[in-house]
Amino acid sequence: MERFDTIVIGGGPAGLIAAGRAAEVGERVLLVEKNDSLGEKLLLAGKRRCNLTNAESDMRTFLSRYGENGRFLHGAFSRFGPRETLGFFNRHGIPTKTERGNRIFPDLPPAASTQGAQKVLDCLLMYCKKGNVRILRKSAVKTVKIKNGRVERVVTNIEELAADRYILATGGKSYPKTGSTGDGYRFAAQAGHAIIEPTPAIVPVKTHETWVKLARNFNLRNVRLTVTVNGQKVDERFGEMEFTNFGVSGPIVMDLSAFVSDWMKQGTVNLTLDLKPAMNMPTLLSRIERDFEKYKDREFGRALTDLLPSALIPLVLNLSDIPEDKPVAYVSSEEQEDLAQLLKNISLTVNGLWSFDHAIVTKGGVCLKEVDPATLRSKLCENLYFAGEILDLNGPTGGFNLQICWSTGYVAGEGIRLKSVVN
Repeated sequence: MERFDTIVIGGGPAGLIAAGRAAEVGERVLLVEKNDSLGEKLLLAGKRRCNLTNAESDMRTFLSRYGENGRFLHGAFSRFGPRETLGFFNRHGIPTKTERGNRIFPDLPPAASTQGAQKVLDCLLMYCKKGNVRILRKSAVKTVKIKNGRVERVVTNIEELAADRYILATGGKSYPKTGSTGDGYRFAAQAGHAIIEPTPAIVPVKTHETWVKLARNFNLRNVRLTVTVNGQKVDERFGEMEFTNFGVSGPIVMDLSAFVSDWMKQGTVNLTLDLKPAMNMPTLLSRIERDFEKYKDREFGRALTDLLPSALIPLVLNLSDIPEDKPVAYVSSEEQEDLAQLLKNISLTVNGLWSFDHAIVTKGGVCLKEVDPATLRSKLCENLYFAGEILDLNGPTGGFNLQICWSTGYVAGEGIRLKSVVN
């Protein structure tokens, strides 16, 4: 049985950079991937443009975007953070640019912008090739053999493989069609690790209300979404969202979706949508009065064209108690106030999350208390390391989740050497 210095299990972004770094520091590396090709999920990142990382410059703020678990990343980010990530890709031939929301993408001509993810994957493959990383495709790991607190070997669908150390970079459970089916959780459990229950994150939210489909796929800009649990406010977001056939989606919804499962365990979760957050009630009422005076010869259903985008009017008409065909001249001041209240307080009841099939990342995974944050080495199994989405780490949209992969993968790749320096 051929033996290697390091075996990396999983050929996504974390596994590729881990394998390349391990080879760069002198190890003989084998990368094992169950799919026909590597980086299948990476190719979908940022709508194929690949949002590499985020330009947030304050490290404390950056880490806070991961919630309480962000503290775990301090060591990895200190060694290989956003600045080092950009330096890495720039040195390897990928210029970058910063766009709205501090999102950083490969800097490509507009006609080639959707090739960004492929460029990043090609870069990582070349990085591995330069280090003579051996890659086994179509090799699904079936089990990990543990003996005396060490991984002794891994068993694939084809053969048994052995190394001095092993890096689990199998991803989570999101987008299972790309190969992220949660296999790594089983391997980590075989080594004694606790697994925090995986749930979908950065995923659309389902609601009880079915009228949402009246405005499906329309992009709402500059709206405010308030979340309550049992009537108590727990979160608030401002930005873009959209209605779907079964609920709501869009950036502000996707970012708060990671918390929905926990909120639902506490009680009833409601969303309140303010379509006009820039206007207080008196201002909005004045606006409605002016519009209704302007369109006093119209019916109510045709008098909202200045106040709302046309795609939203059917939804508002459905929710309003004012008959669509009522002449505007006969809409009372009380009805106008009810309309203003509706525009600032559209209520939705959360019914759950879409499945892992639609989730961008996974919340949950290998318990961080059992992993050394300086090296990503297991505290329970001395030659086992972790990298990427398999860990109980997740962040919002905007490049934060790929940064987890780059930082943990790079540090896990050189883990033993960094450990010796720390000691």
